[in-house]
Amino acid sequence: MMKTELNLQDADTFYEQLLNAHEGLSAEASEQLNMRLILLLANQVGDAAVLRDCIESAKN
Repeated sequence: MMKTELNLQDADTFYEQLLNAHEGLSAEASEQLNMRLILLLANQVGDAAVLRDCIESAKN
């Protein structure tokens, strides 16, 4: 089941790290970083049903 409540221990720090990771990258390099990060995080989740729910939620 997809979590809908905040589950990050330090969401602000994560967001800052994400922004910093993109700093200075071209649009193409930024997209590639996002693709790699999505695949790494999807592997951590591991549950196909949860991933499907996340995709649908992100589309809306």
